[in-house]
Amino acid sequence: MNVGMKRILVTGANGLLGQHLTQLFSEEPKYEILFTSDQPSFYLNHRPLLDYTQLDITSKGDVKSLVMSFHPDVIVNAAAMTNVDACESQRELAWKINVHGVENLVDVARMIGAKIIHVSTDYVFDGLRGPYGEDDRPNPVNYYGKTKLASENVLRTGDVHFAIARTIVLYGTGKNVKQNFALFVINALKEGKPIRAATDQVSNPTHVHDLAFGILRIVEQDAEGIYHLSGSERLSRHEFAHRVAHVFGFDPDLITGVKSEELHQAARRPLCTGFITLKAETELGYKPCDVTQGLLMLKRDLQKTKIPNPL
Repeated sequence: MNVGMKRILVTGANGLLGQHLTQLFSEEPKYEILFTSDQPSFYLNHRPLLDYTQLDITSKGDVKSLVMSFHPDVIVNAAAMTNVDACESQRELAWKINVHGVENLVDVARMIGAKIIHVSTDYVFDGLRGPYGEDDRPNPVNYYGKTKLASENVLRTGDVHFAIARTIVLYGTGKNVKQNFALFVINALKEGKPIRAATDQVSNPTHVHDLAFGILRIVEQDAEGIYHLSGSERLSRHEFAHRVAHVFGFDPDLITGVKSEELHQAARRPLCTGFITLKAETELGYKPCDVTQGLLMLKRDLQKTKIPNPL
């Protein structure tokens, strides 16, 4: 390793965020990076110069063995169970991944003095008094939010250097990524299918590139503590769906606004969240895009290739 080069371990590298972190970090020659996920192969298996290995963060032994071997300066944890309704019904699995997995990372990070950058969510809040700043008191209303708050507390009490990047309604595209709200709306409207979207769920949709960039800035500045990283524009899911229709040229009449209770979602949603991003803007130089800008980037990515990056 070159003198001054920083070693970074990325978990969840095959996910939406992980793929965009791959793009940003692999463009930085000052980093030696090991990408990992729980899958046997890397989404960029045609790029042999990028180091990848399989890692299940819920396996304490595997985590310890790999981290002790690679000896990273920074661990970026982008691995999580993020399906909110599935977390409600599969609580044991959600806790295993979202909390025990973080405990495993913290235990070995403490041994080698590594810093952890961990991704969290607006769902740690109850949605009664949004938008929220970093110092506002969490009070999750669903099990997903409870697991993410518990994971934050693992870091706070773990005697390790850490940063927490909270985000909201992450959207974008990648190779074989799980469906997010923007892709759901695009796919439905493209097929002429009517959809219902909540008028009372208000937040700041976040293009994945903005979150990845914010995490890169945390690494570059060796920042610690909690940062709210979200899009610059706050609107309801219904309004977001209408913006999708406008940018992609779909029929907005297919979109019906409803109250959250009419959607009969398994997990209760915090209704009025949103973030105040002044801290990230001031300390990290974070400059998030608005919803139209983000959707135009998404449109470009979908038109360009199945893999939304030039690697």
